[in-house]
Amino acid sequence: MIQRLMPVAGALALLMAGPALAHHPMEAMHLVPNAFTGLLSGLAHPLLGPDHLLFLIALALVGLQRSVRWMLTLLTVGLAGTALGLVWPGLPVAELLVSLTLVVEGLVVLRRLPQILLLPAFALHGYVLSSTVIGWENTPIATYLLGLLLSQGALLLLALVSLRGAAQRLEGQGRTLLAGSLIGIGAAFSWTALVG
Repeated sequence: MIQRLMPVAGALALLMAGPALAHHPMEAMHLVPNAFTGLLSGLAHPLLGPDHLLFLIALALVGLQRSVRWMLTLLTVGLAGTALGLVWPGLPVAELLVSLTLVVEGLVVLRRLPQILLLPAFALHGYVLSSTVIGWENTPIATYLLGLLLSQGALLLLALVSLRGAAQRLEGQGRTLLAGSLIGIGAAFSWTALVG
């Protein structure tokens, strides 16, 4: 079944391909940063960007054979990346690099690159997610970070649980198709970031 869904999912993601920007509900809803809206923003932020959402779901497919400690390590590294982005904002090519993390993830799925490279890739996603809260007061930033942690942790856990059976059957052509989709989507996002 997953082999039938992958081409459809890949095509949809390519159609939605836009720059790998940190997507932020605060701007769209014209909300003032406070403790509640910071939490709401942190919860929603990873869900609104197709690049971040796809990266998180694919992480679950890669990490099915790993322990829960791996997931906690990823979340810690992601929050560290967000903290780094708050202290040292403005990495010029961050959006392009985030797009390329999908390519890296595809190569990890193909077992062409080691899984350890997913840690700096996840940190980079965290870094980009910090850019929209720079200048906020400490309380909304703290609740934003809490929301990010909860949202990303829930997504990873949900993906791990729901995709376990499918990923165990994902070998051969299915693995290649998944990896090719991630690489193609990452390349499309990267191209859009370059020309956008």
